[in-house]
Amino acid sequence: MPILVPLPDRDFDVTEVAVPWKLLTDLGHEVVFATEHGDGPPAADPLLITGVLFGQLGAEPEPKEFYQQLTEDTAFRHPVAWADLRPDTYDGLILPGGHAPGMRQYLGSELLRERIAEFWRLDRPVGAICHGVLPLARTHDPATGRSLLADRRTTCLPAYMERSAYYLTAWRRGRYYRTYPAYVQDEVVAALDDPAQFERGPVELRRRGTATDDTPAFVVQDGRYLSARWPGDAYLFARRFAALLT
Repeated sequence: MPILVPLPDRDFDVTEVAVPWKLLTDLGHEVVFATEHGDGPPAADPLLITGVLFGQLGAEPEPKEFYQQLTEDTAFRHPVAWADLRPDTYDGLILPGGHAPGMRQYLGSELLRERIAEFWRLDRPVGAICHGVLPLARTHDPATGRSLLADRRTTCLPAYMERSAYYLTAWRRGRYYRTYPAYVQDEVVAALDDPAQFERGPVELRRRGTATDDTPAFVVQDGRYLSARWPGDAYLFARRFAALLT
């Protein structure tokens, strides 16, 4: 099945893109990438490859290996332009996250939100992880004027994770971990009919899910919509999304 993955030109999260791509393509699905202008391969946040502080706080070795494989993928090297997207030609939509400044191109695009709204109306699987939940929260149903997530259960990057990463690194990286003045969780919760629809998940700052261990991972499924919190959920997120496709 063709799966659409929109991206900014730079600064997306290595793990949240490379892990779903690897797991889905290994299952035989076609992953199609799209950037604003479709004029060349996008690039992940380089600090997540080299390490945010003293070589630490970046992606794990396996996702970085997947990313290196991804950079040789034809669909990744030749993305579709957002303006040229036809949502009805895709069977699934994945919205990855990332927090560095380049992500604002993707998180704040009105054109991309129009395409997301078109896909949402098709009632096909939609997955969002970390900051990738923001475009859904910011997209309004033209028929109701309400956020697409207004009546959905969801998770996203929890405020305690965003705050902890910022406080730990601000002395060296400034506002690198603060994409916007408001925390992601606060903006997402504000889009919901009831704050109780937001599910934070267990408190976890160090352990991440892996290809063989989902114990630390957490996702929320509400019908055809799947959400996750951070890169540590990426393997479970990818497997659950693959299940939605079947």
